[in-house]
Amino acid sequence: MSWSWEYVFGAEEAARTAPPAFLAEVERKADELVRAAEAQYLHGRTYDGRDPKGDDIVVPGGMFTYQIVVRRERVYVVQITYLGF
Repeated sequence: MSWSWEYVFGAEEAARTAPPAFLAEVERKADELVRAAEAQYLHGRTYDGRDPKGDDIVVPGGMFTYQIVVRRERVYVVQITYLGF
C-alpha cells in the first residue's frame, strides 16, 4: 500500500456541491499532506505509535479538516467548509 488521501464522512457529500476551484485547492493541500506524512512515517504499515492529531487547513475559499492514520497510510479529509472568500 502506498500513501494517499480520500474524502470521508460528510466531506465526500460536501465535495459534490463545492466549487471546482475550491476543491482544487483542497486537493492540492491534501497532496502536500500525503507527501509530508510519507516522508515522516517511512514504515507506515508497521508503525506502532499513536496517530498524529488532526488539524484544520485554511485554503482560498474556505478550510478543511484532516486526520492522518499512519498504519493505513492515509490522510483523510473529514470535513470541508466553503466560505466563498
